[in-house]
Formats: sequence, structure tokens, C-alpha cells
Amino acid sequence: MTFAIPDETPKKMQAQSSLRIAFISTLSTPFIQDDLEMLKRYYRIEVQIGSGIYHILKIALSCIKSDIAFCWFASTYSSIAVWMMRLLHRKSIIVIGGVDVARDEKLQYGIWLVPWKARFVRYALKHASKIIAVDDSLGEKARQLAGYNGENMEIVPTGYDINFWKISEIHKIKSVLTIAIAEDERRLRVKGIDVLLEAAHLLPNIPFTIIGLSERIVRGLNVPTNVEIIPSMDRKSLLPYYQRTKVYCQPSRHEGMSNVLCEAMLCGCIPVATNVGATQSILGDEGIIVSLGDVSALVSALQRAMQFSEEKGYKVREQVANRFTRKQREQKLIEILWKLFP
Repeated sequence: MTFAIPDETPKKMQAQSSLRIAFISTLSTPFIQDDLEMLKRYYRIEVQIGSGIYHILKIALSCIKSDIAFCWFASTYSSIAVWMMRLLHRKSIIVIGGVDVARDEKLQYGIWLVPWKARFVRYALKHASKIIAVDDSLGEKARQLAGYNGENMEIVPTGYDINFWKISEIHKIKSVLTIAIAEDERRLRVKGIDVLLEAAHLLPNIPFTIIGLSERIVRGLNVPTNVEIIPSMDRKSLLPYYQRTKVYCQPSRHEGMSNVLCEAMLCGCIPVATNVGATQSILGDEGIIVSLGDVSALVSALQRAMQFSEEKGYKVREQVANRFTRKQREQKLIEILWKLFP
């Protein structure tokens, strides 16, 4: 695939490569690192990943030294970057990932529940040069919460390395895999692990594996004997779990564009998931959608998924491989940056 970048003259190429980007985030996750490494191939990067008062000062200094601020997630920190860049008559980009458009009063989950933080985020969304949402469902939530028309918004899905995440020759085991980073009860419920454990109790003959729960939260759970809980691990270690598992289950109450769901599908896992965030867009017609919190529906869906043939796994893979590649995301992000600096 070639980049559809306008006016690729040597003069412009040189000017673009000399741009300095302040790369700002409170987290350092694999998908954020993917964007960072991609941008490093084209631009000079000032990396500011962290939180706290000291981090705010570092953001301000990076903005002063940079031509554009590239912020992962709409937050109080990204709002400061947007304000700084407007003050300096420079550009800013915010990537919306999902947690930044959550507002769940029942779970007390989401930045929009805190009035002063909501004002900061609303300002950032309205005044950034460009908002990049990983799915239109998240873009629509951002428009509703911020109360604006989203004229500065574009949809650019996250992308995946389809040569790394792939189906192996290992025979699939009739088991269920879920990956959920959770260190407290609220996060556990956000990821729907309470519902998953209830379903596992009702399916004693099916092995379940949950990766990512903290040891502290596990101690308070009623875990059935058919469930194995494993600490979080890196991508290379995750790969064989995806490759040998028949079904990937995502029972979340909130999601953005789930990276682990896409990775699992690329490895041929049959997806069973709740319809939150970008899930329906990811699955298309190649997975099973269940209602939030419905244990009996989840049990039935997992039993049904176990009956799919091995060939179904290849169709599931193509659903993601044809639409959400790293190359496609890279192309779109670079095009956006080129348009910001004509």
C-alpha cells in the first residue's frame, strides 16, 4: 500500500521531517507505543508519558519546543497541551480511545463524572486542531458529551500487525480466553469479569483462562475450579494463548476499540462479546454479540461458539486483517499530519 500524500516534493518532505511533535499520554500501553514508534520514523519526537504536577510542567515545556502536540486520550493533561498550542498558534491532535468518553454513574466510571475535569476535556475536544476517534461510536459519544458538532473529528481505527498475530498449526482447544487488566473491583466490573465467572460456574466442563487480574483482586473472588487466572504478560507471551484457544470472550460493560479482541480474532479465536464501544464494528457478522450482564445469554453464546468449525476461525481473522492493519493506520495518521502542515 502506498501513501496518498499530496505534493510529495523533496522540499516538503524535508520540511515535514523537521517538524517536532510533543507526544503526550498518561499511559504507556502497547498500542500507544505503536503510534509512537511509527511517528518516530517520520518526525522528531518529544515524549511525555506520565502524570502529576511535574508532568504538567514537562508538557508545557514540550509544547513550547514543538510544532504540534499529539495526545493519546482526552484528559486534563491533553487539555493543557491544547491550550498551550493555541496560545502559541500551533497545532494539536487528540486520539480518543474509549475511557475518555465513558460516563457511568452506576459504576462511578469515567472522567466526565467529575465536573471540573469534564470542563477541561470539553475544552480540549472543541479546540484541538484534530480529534481522531478509533471508531465512530466513540466519536458520537464525544460529540454528545462535549455538546459540539465534531467538525474537527476524523475516524481512524487502531491497526494491528497481521504478520505477528496469526493462526498457527496448533489444534485449537475447546476453551475460553479473556484478557482484562483489573486491579480493583470497579475495573473488574467494567470488564465484566463478575459475569464471566458466573458463566464459568455454569459451564464446569469448559476450561477458562483469564489473564491480567491483580493478585489482590483475585483473593476476593469466588473462582470456580475450571478457571485459571494468570498475571498480565507481554505480547510475545500472549500469542500462544490466542493461538491454542477456541473462543475469546469479552463481557465488558465499557470498551473502546478493544485491542485484545482484534488480536484474538487475528489468531482465529471465535469472538463472543457485549455490544459496547467499537465491538460491533470489529465483529461484523463473524462473532456472537450478547447483552450486558446477561449470564444465561453468555452461557448459551459460549456453548454455540464451541460448535463452530476450524474454518470459521479463518473468516474471523479476515474480518480484522482486511480492515484494521498497522499500515492503514499509519497511512491515515501521516495524511492528517500532512494536511495540518500544507
